[in-house]
Amino acid sequence: MTDPETADPSNDASRAVHQARGEQMLGSMKEGLRTIVGAVLIALFLRSFGYEPFNIPSESMLPRLYVGDYLFVAKWPYGYSRYSFPMGPPIFEGRIAGSAPERGDVAVFKTPSDNRTDFIKRVIGLPGDIVQMRGGALYLNGDAVPKRRVADFVVPQSPNMACLKGEVFVDESGERMCRYLRYEETLPGGRTYFVLDSDPASPGDDTAPFVVPEGHYFMMGDNRDNSSDSRFSIAEGGVSFVPAENFVGRAEIMFFSTDGSASWLLPWTWVSAARWERIGRLF
Repeated sequence: MTDPETADPSNDASRAVHQARGEQMLGSMKEGLRTIVGAVLIALFLRSFGYEPFNIPSESMLPRLYVGDYLFVAKWPYGYSRYSFPMGPPIFEGRIAGSAPERGDVAVFKTPSDNRTDFIKRVIGLPGDIVQMRGGALYLNGDAVPKRRVADFVVPQSPNMACLKGEVFVDESGERMCRYLRYEETLPGGRTYFVLDSDPASPGDDTAPFVVPEGHYFMMGDNRDNSSDSRFSIAEGGVSFVPAENFVGRAEIMFFSTDGSASWLLPWTWVSAARWERIGRLF
């Protein structure tokens, strides 16, 4: 005798509908997964071979870079090394393609102390150069780099501007401001940039001569009184000489900047905290 339920055509139709829905859901999930994986692969490709975003966490590159600046670093100018890729996988040694960093470039690199932490400094010494600081003046290969006093660097104090090594004062409107002594340096070849140097007794103002080894670079922060750079050994908290392999890329463009006063829970403060005049600046 036939079971009425199994013989009912409507049950077969219902099972077919459920099966079709299940297959449709499974197909949608697979399509969604393929889309996510594809997007991740595209992002990894662009990050590894094109541009990578970085934010500035310290005042070591004042006055060029503020805490709270966000910038894109280009990967291709210096070519590629293991540190061009996420997590720095040991897939090959040295660098391939690209050109050598140039004196005066603002570059991101992995600090030699752990080959993991990102630092951003200015390229000062090339392989074979002799670099020395004397009384706060920079010397390259025995010659003083021209250093000209210019107008003070004055900027509002904010959560992202602690004014370390600077002078804090209140202006006529009652706003707290930071003031630093500012100078213009001109490297061999004519490249100019501003540095801060307010402390005449800064530990990095007088050093022994450094001879930059082959395949390495001498990096310095523009804020000479507050930068852990190649003037200091790794044991002293600096970076010493930076191997060419450790370069990640060259700073290219600022895409956002905030003074740190915004609250994530108060979206309207995101606008007032943004430093709009800094966005879009090139290096």
